[in-house]
Amino acid sequence: MATQTLPGRRAAIDARTLRRDRWWGAPLVTVVVLGAFVGYSTYAAFAGRDYFYNDHGRGAPLLSPFYSPCLSSRSCTASGGLHWFAFPWSPALLILLFPLGFRLTCYYYRKAYYRSFWQSPPACAVAEPHARYTGERRFPLILQNSHRYWFYIALLFAGILTWDAVDAFHGPGGWGYLSVGTLVLVVNAICIWVYTLSCHSCRHILGGRLNHFSRHPLRYRYWMLASRLNARHMQFAWLSLVWVAVSDLYIRLLASGLLSHDPRLF
Repeated sequence: MATQTLPGRRAAIDARTLRRDRWWGAPLVTVVVLGAFVGYSTYAAFAGRDYFYNDHGRGAPLLSPFYSPCLSSRSCTASGGLHWFAFPWSPALLILLFPLGFRLTCYYYRKAYYRSFWQSPPACAVAEPHARYTGERRFPLILQNSHRYWFYIALLFAGILTWDAVDAFHGPGGWGYLSVGTLVLVVNAICIWVYTLSCHSCRHILGGRLNHFSRHPLRYRYWMLASRLNARHMQFAWLSLVWVAVSDLYIRLLASGLLSHDPRLF
């Protein structure tokens, strides 16, 4: 029997959804992966140790992206860090505020954690448990609108991580040193750049306010490039998230002695 409805009223369906597919799969994966990253990054941030490795001067300087730029006077002395700052607690507690602000307000990550953690809604055509939705007009969700400003800070941090990757080519014998750790930091810098430049705010800054692309051919070219990157923003978001944790874990294992050495390639 067909469900009878009146104009302007919802259908009288008690079920949360009539979907028969595994609509809960994507929210569940997001909870597991994002939850694991939050747990690991929280531990790494509060640890305050094992974030720099240079094999006692015999290898290239490897600094964890969670602790870059170096703010501690107790470690990473070979990386040319800001030792005059001498942050008294774990430096990551200060540093991670900036990339965290960029990711928390990211348009894709909003969708990801809204659907998974808040279930607002968990999937299309699935009822949410919340009685009402006020959007991003009130505190604290109104802070999501600051994403465009976090983008400029993210560019700065992408540059810092790029320098860390370049610095990892400088071994005890000079430039040209290459190890597994060097490649890890290079891949990390690339992942951060493609995630940052594929951002919706970047695309809007390049061409969002132009009424006539024909009058701005250079900006149009950059806007088209950003648009192609933006089409894969979700993939870049997850890839950069996972790889930054992999980078920290690899350096942490080296610095703690759980890995004996960073294999040199040449």
